[in-house]
This record gives sequence, C-alpha cells and structure tokens, in this order.
Amino acid sequence: MAAVTPVRCSLTILRRLPRVVSHRLQQCSRLQALGPTPVFHISTPFTSVHLRGFRCSHVASGQVLSFRLSDIGEGIMEVTVKEWYVKEGDRVSQFDSICEVQSDKASVTITSRYDGIIRKLYYDVDAIAHVGSPLVDIETDKALEGAPEEDVVETPAISHEQSHQEIEGQKTQATPAVRRLAMENNIKLSEVVGTGKDGRILKEDIISFLAKQTGAILPYEVQKTPSPTEDTPPKEKTPIMAPPAIPRPVFTWKDRTEPLNVMNAGFQKAMVKTMTAALKIPHFGYCDEVDLTQLVQLRSELKDLAESRGVKLSYMPFFIKAASLGLLQFPILNASVDEGCQNITFKASHNIGLAMDTPQGLLVPNVKSVQALSVFDIAVELNRLQALGSAGQLGTADLTGGTFTLSNIGSIGGTYAKPVILPPEVAIGALGKIQVLPRFNSCDKVMKAYIMNVSWSADHRIIDGATMSRFSNLWRSYLENPASMVLDLQ
Repeated sequence: MAAVTPVRCSLTILRRLPRVVSHRLQQCSRLQALGPTPVFHISTPFTSVHLRGFRCSHVASGQVLSFRLSDIGEGIMEVTVKEWYVKEGDRVSQFDSICEVQSDKASVTITSRYDGIIRKLYYDVDAIAHVGSPLVDIETDKALEGAPEEDVVETPAISHEQSHQEIEGQKTQATPAVRRLAMENNIKLSEVVGTGKDGRILKEDIISFLAKQTGAILPYEVQKTPSPTEDTPPKEKTPIMAPPAIPRPVFTWKDRTEPLNVMNAGFQKAMVKTMTAALKIPHFGYCDEVDLTQLVQLRSELKDLAESRGVKLSYMPFFIKAASLGLLQFPILNASVDEGCQNITFKASHNIGLAMDTPQGLLVPNVKSVQALSVFDIAVELNRLQALGSAGQLGTADLTGGTFTLSNIGSIGGTYAKPVILPPEVAIGALGKIQVLPRFNSCDKVMKAYIMNVSWSADHRIIDGATMSRFSNLWRSYLENPASMVLDLQ
C-alpha cells in the first residue's frame, strides 16, 4: 500500500494542475529557439511534465498583383484589346502570352512577368485599355520582395535602326548549335533579330547578321535540278486546275452601321487621325512620266541572281534607292515641320516608307537608313516587310520614323494619282503602273517603251514647285539611265 499511495497522489495533483499550479507555468528555455510554439514546463514536488501547445501555422500565399499596361511608346495612350490568350483561373508562367492589343501603329503581344493564376480580366475583346490601367490580376505563387517589376511588352519586329538590346525580361531563344556559331564569330545574340517562331534565332539569322557586319554577300545554296536521263521516268503532266470559285456576295437589302474601332481597330482610327491632320497641309502636285526601258532590261538580268540568293527583286528597290540619291541633293524633301510650322527639322536618315495594302488596311512601313543600303539590301528588307505585312505582324518600329514615302498604287492599277502627305513628312510620290507604249527614239523611229507615270505631292508651305520639279527630274534620270546611279552610290 505504501508503494501505491505516491502514485495516487501524483494523479490527484495532476488532475488539479489547471487550478493549483497555473501560476507556476513557465516557458521551457530549452525549446524557445524552436519558434512561437507554446511549450510549458510544469514542476511539482512529485513529477515534472512538459506540455506542448498547438502550433498555429499557415502557408504563405502569394500577392494578387495588378498587371498594368505599360507604356508602348510613340505617345500611344490607349489600345484596343483584340484577343485574350488566357481566362480567369488559368495558370501562367513568365513570358507566356497574356493578350494581344492593337494601337494606332501596330499589334503588340503582352506577356506575363510572373508565375501565378489569373484572377481577373479587366477588359472584354474590342474594349479600349488605357496605358497605366490594369489588364489582369495575377495571384503569384509566392510573395514578391520589393516593388513589382514592370510588365513585359513583346513586339513582333525590331527595325535595323533601333538598338538591338534585349527587351527587359525577354529571353533569347536559340539552339546550342546557333549559340556556338554566334560565340565562334563573337556575335552577341541580343543584337540579332530572330526570324524563327516566337523570335527564335536561327542559323540563317546569324549568317545574315555576319554578312551585314562584314559587308560581304554570302551566296545562298542553289538546289541543282537533276538532268533527265534515260533511267528517269517521264513526269506525268500536271492536270490544269480550275481557278477557285469566287464567292458571290450576299445582299441583305439592309443598311448597317459599325463603329470605326471594330473595323481594323487602331489602324482605321490612325488613318482618320492622319488624314484629318493632312487636310491642314497645302498640297502642291506635280506629275511626269518615266521611260523605264533600260531599267526593265537591267532588272531582268539581275532577277535570277537575286533569286539564287533567296531574294525577290522587284522594281521598288531601284525606285527607293533613286529617291534616296535625290534626297541627298534636295534635303528639304526629307524634312519635317512642327504643328505650327515654326520649325523645320532636316532628317539625317532616309527612312523611306512604302504604302502597303494589307489585310489590316493601308499601312506604311519604312526601310531605315536607305542612304547606307545597296539595292540588294533594300530588296532584302522589302521582302521582310512584305512578309510581315501579309501576316499582319508589322511592328511599331517598322511603322514609325518615316521621313519620305512612295506609294506603289500602280501594282493595283491606275496611272496618275493625287497622293496625300503623311504628317509630319513634307513630300510623297505615287507610282503608276508600267505600260508598254510607242515612243520615238533619238533617230525619230517608233519603238516599244516601258512607261511609268509618277505623281508627287509636296508641302507648299516650305517646298516650291521648282524644287519638286528638279528633284523629280533627277530621280527620273537615275531610273532612265540606271548606270548613272553607280557614280553616286556610297
């Protein structure tokens, strides 16, 4: 019985612990370092007990950040949301596409800066979003330290004049073989414009970049057509396919009204704004005809050579280069004036624009620094711009910064036109279609000639008729005698 009594006493005392020894509770010094978990050491004359309380803990969830529309540049203050690539509840990673927006200048893809979950979309499709306003709310996977970083804007293309620095946060995509090729030639991938999917840098991009840096023209591989032999079976004649049927228009016999922001969104609005500003400019018109007979022969000789290098050579590179040579003699045509026509700025670079008919409407991309390019270089750049225009992927850099414009309206039809100046430029030319017409030669004999009409418009506030006429005569002389262009090439 003596052995049992202490046990019963201990149990009795333990039952009374909440009332008897509550004032003797003290935190265990040995376990203080383990954190805020309440651990108590209870001492009595009969026993010593350690009691650990419940530990309250939570998983640190990430912040819900407002993904704001960053400044796209060129004074753009609003854009139209054309397409969402995500919806509420979707998980996104860094550099994933969030949406596509369209400004007055071009379409731009907005990419995510964070890893997380989309919690809210602020705009519907075709809604107007303002710069600085939130586009989406993203719940990040973890709390971010410091202020959130700026959103990433991905542009479809970068011009040659624009500095080829990497966009903040954008990764350079290239295979190890391409990276090794760039390393062997001391080329920074950040300076190369990728033409692959999602801006991926290809081997051809490195070779093209190297050729431009060294001034060399690298030959393209020409696929040889095997000569037919006796063992080669004759090819079957390809059946002539009927042209596709043109769908007949459906007449509803009802008028309809649509807001301008539905019809090609920013591009249509940009044309309204530009043409409205052009009404303030007094236009001086001047027309002439050009005999392109020698140029037609020269182009036919160079066409196959250009195609062997992978480039389609049209007449437009010659027209653009001749215009640049003329601008060197008449720099006032490569100038701009402020809104009040108080100051005139003579542009150093000849960024010659080409009016282009695209699925988005009339766009005017420009070839940068034509004064430093050869006819072949211009052809390469035109091929790139035309491919991007057909795909609707012309970037802001391609559509801005123009100093002089040519409109090749003759590719569709027509001879003469009345081109409208694109402010803040001061001159523009419209090229008619090339016609085969009879003309007298130097021996007064009738001969076949390739004739093209040209129509010029100039800002009559700063350009007089004599200047426009002299420029046109010089431009025409280069095209009628293409060999004379060689004397002035730099």
